[in-house]
Amino acid sequence: MGAEYELGFGPGYDWRARVTRSVSGSEFELEMISAGKDWLGTRVGFVLEEKEGVTTVRFHHSGWNEANEHYSISGYCWAMYLRLLGRYVVDGEVVAYEARLDA
Repeated sequence: MGAEYELGFGPGYDWRARVTRSVSGSEFELEMISAGKDWLGTRVGFVLEEKEGVTTVRFHHSGWNEANEHYSISGYCWAMYLRLLGRYVVDGEVVAYEARLDA
């Protein structure tokens, strides 16, 4: 915990996050430490649970100060990225960043 990562969400969105939770094989969470004002201090995380050979992924992006326009846009973008992650896991499909909106 405590490691920092650079997150590139596209031009002008090169932000940083710090690991706040890491449980090998099951949980990972980051706190946004350098980002747009709406994202600062928010936490993005994943929890993986395996049951009978099927892994469920739970995602969260919590700590928003208000449910404003950026909150709505971020929710849409996370849904898009998670859909693409599913396509990669199931089919091995890699979608270039520039093609993400058309995939």
